[in-house]
Amino acid sequence: MASNAPVSKSGLYADPREDWLALRKEEVLDPQRPIVDPHHHLWDRGGQRYMIEEMAADIASGHNVIATVYVDCRSMYRTGGPEAFRPVGEVEFANGVAAMSASGGYGSAAICAGIVSHVNLLLGEGARPVLEAEIVAGNGRFRGIRHSSAWDADANVAGMYATRPKGLLLDSNFRKGFACLAPLDLSFDAWLFHPQIGELTDLARAFPDTKIVLDHCGGPIGIGSYANRREEIFAGWKASIREIAKCPNVVIKLGGLAMRLLGYDFHERPTPPSSEEAAAAWRPYIETCIEAFGPERCMFESNFPPDKGQCSYQVIFNAFKRIAAQYSEPEKTALFSKTATDFYRLKPG
Repeated sequence: MASNAPVSKSGLYADPREDWLALRKEEVLDPQRPIVDPHHHLWDRGGQRYMIEEMAADIASGHNVIATVYVDCRSMYRTGGPEAFRPVGEVEFANGVAAMSASGGYGSAAICAGIVSHVNLLLGEGARPVLEAEIVAGNGRFRGIRHSSAWDADANVAGMYATRPKGLLLDSNFRKGFACLAPLDLSFDAWLFHPQIGELTDLARAFPDTKIVLDHCGGPIGIGSYANRREEIFAGWKASIREIAKCPNVVIKLGGLAMRLLGYDFHERPTPPSSEEAAAAWRPYIETCIEAFGPERCMFESNFPPDKGQCSYQVIFNAFKRIAAQYSEPEKTALFSKTATDFYRLKPG
């Protein structure tokens, strides 16, 4: 039977269309290069299905993906028990997928080799027992959490995040919960919009021993009230990226740029973009991040399936490889696998 779980969408990305994506096929560039994809989701709800079968099919399109990291997306929460512990169900789910992948029946990639779920850090010190439960549920694969702080006053930008609290990262209860991460050797994935990068910088400086990864190039916005202001917005975003890069405990994920959020209309075109077109659109953002953080603190991510709304897995990693062509071999290794492997303490193979 089909899942009866309700739709749960951010409104920031286009729905993937396999028939449309099939209109663009490319030869895979540098097909032997090992890739660790450090950011993808899995879900089956509201008619949207992206589970191990769909992920494995995308991986099988030609790139040499050796491992992946599952990231929080409110999938398979428990329906009963204490509210605070319901996200433990997501860890149990992702760990089950990892066990399926480890059987070898879905290709050679270690899917969900690392798991990032969610704990409500507004619980303060009450977050610790939930984190401990997720560590147990992860069976050695649980690496940290994401508590989205994305918020904007413009509901046309924020989508489902419009009702989230403003200034979450500055909240004293949130910070009490955040303080529970480092003693448990857990990391924090930060998902926010670019006007909030300064708040994350403040948090990173207050907790220098906590490992933080900034998702999706820091969420540059190009829609709603931010539309048609690309040069102006880019300048402010770039300054924020350079400032947070001064925090040695922060690394950054290069991706999330094929969502509607950035303001490109690739999903509305008759055919999907080529990797050359995608690389041209994303290059200024990705090069800025690499220049600020250095390749050893950057990692390419698919952000599938949200980014699948504008391009295929084949195209997205071809675009990344085009952008990375200028870097040395050790730098490419960092960008495509080593940074992610080190940050999430993965043991592929």
